[in-house]
Amino acid sequence: MADEVTQDSEEPAIPGIDLSTPSIARAYDYMLGGKDNFAVDRALVDQIMTQMPGSDSLAKDNRAVLVRAIREIVQTTPVRQFLDLGSGLPSAENVHQIAQRRAPESKVVYVDNDPIVLAHGRALLAENANTVVFQADLRDPKAIYDSPDTRVLIDFEQPVAVILSAILHHLNDDEDPAGLVRFWYDRVPSGSYFFVSHFRSADDPRSAELQEFVQASIGRGRWRSDEEILGLLPDGVTVLPPGLVPAAQWRTDVESEDVTPWGRLIGAVLAVKP
Repeated sequence: MADEVTQDSEEPAIPGIDLSTPSIARAYDYMLGGKDNFAVDRALVDQIMTQMPGSDSLAKDNRAVLVRAIREIVQTTPVRQFLDLGSGLPSAENVHQIAQRRAPESKVVYVDNDPIVLAHGRALLAENANTVVFQADLRDPKAIYDSPDTRVLIDFEQPVAVILSAILHHLNDDEDPAGLVRFWYDRVPSGSYFFVSHFRSADDPRSAELQEFVQASIGRGRWRSDEEILGLLPDGVTVLPPGLVPAAQWRTDVESEDVTPWGRLIGAVLAVKP
């Protein structure tokens, strides 16, 4: 296995897109069987899969739990506004597809800092008036909050579902992920929801191995314990049953003993602002 991830020399240069470094969004797309990725992303994922067979279940479990969470919100609450931060590339069963299938009036704002997400997202959503995608940095929440792209669809006087799917573990502690969540908590009204999925630093060598590999390849991120993940949620939020559990087990009939070792490494939680 190569020690470095390198760019395919035959891959054409694309303005504004760095093909020498793996992208989180594009690597995730590749894990889900998508086509919006490049040689550098595929090399990273292939290395992970060679070194840690079965770890692609993390991406699949995360996508499946996101589908269940959005469906749960739309079917059981009056919330019809969704802010998906760090949304990644469009894939099967995106937030707007899940929500608008049940409630066509649902409005969805996608935000990601990868320019290819913007390009592909705009093409996909060109004819969907209730959905927008724009490029911004998760770590600059005020810019996202003030953006006309956000304000054209999101009414912050009404409840909002803030989606933080597999993104907070890419923020280091000194980037204050808890403060970022608090920013949004302070700006949405009672009845708003927060969905978080996050890599778990279980007492398992797989967790440490995967964290070390991804940090070496992408250069950032931290897996957190269950206590640390729940600590990212603001004081006062109400965590809904079943609490923070492996993604594969969240709102399913899967028993704890049936969750795979890899499946234990990503947790999911849904909470509401009283």
